[in-house]
Amino acid sequence: MQTPKKKISSNFIAHPWHGISSGKNIPEMIHAFIEVVPSDTVKYEVDKESGFLTIDRPQKFSNVMPAMYGFVPKTYCGKKVAQHCMEQTGKTDIVGDADPLDVCVLSEKDVTHGNILVEAIPIGGFRMIDGGEADDKIIAVLKNDSIYGEMRDIKDLPVKVRNRLMHYFLTYKAMPGDDSYHVEITDTFNAAEAGKIIELSIEDYNNEFSGLS
Repeated sequence: MQTPKKKISSNFIAHPWHGISSGKNIPEMIHAFIEVVPSDTVKYEVDKESGFLTIDRPQKFSNVMPAMYGFVPKTYCGKKVAQHCMEQTGKTDIVGDADPLDVCVLSEKDVTHGNILVEAIPIGGFRMIDGGEADDKIIAVLKNDSIYGEMRDIKDLPVKVRNRLMHYFLTYKAMPGDDSYHVEITDTFNAAEAGKIIELSIEDYNNEFSGLS
């Protein structure tokens, strides 16, 4: 008697963007795929076609990512995210950046490598516009973290931690004397607004990738 063959899909690791759910209790709890951790001296990014981590670029100067950084699976910053950004800022001609929704995950622990999936609680974020593209940064805390884990809103986060994150995103691509870098954080938003953006990014994903099984 032959042993039944396993489904082919069970023999492969899921694509971190398309093959993993956004979370079990969205938007209160999300999955975050971590690409970069604070100890990394280069910026890693998931290759959209293969799902493997690739080196995007070396970290510039002494800038160090202050938290775990990655994205929410099965999200996409498209028309709905861009429209919401314009409604909230009064700006025009904003488009989505055509990437999954970015997320920073705070923890007291030193996580030494990326390419991992974590459960996180969104507490707010930054409304960031990068070169005319909506590029929101969700701020979340690691589930059950002994220091950050009980925070539920951006107001619970120490101002110095929030400012450190903000400074990183405002400067991490900038080169001295390069005036071509146009990025701004228009405002800091709370957990309810973070939840709204997460839900819109899931809607954008479903519209953009409706043909994926």
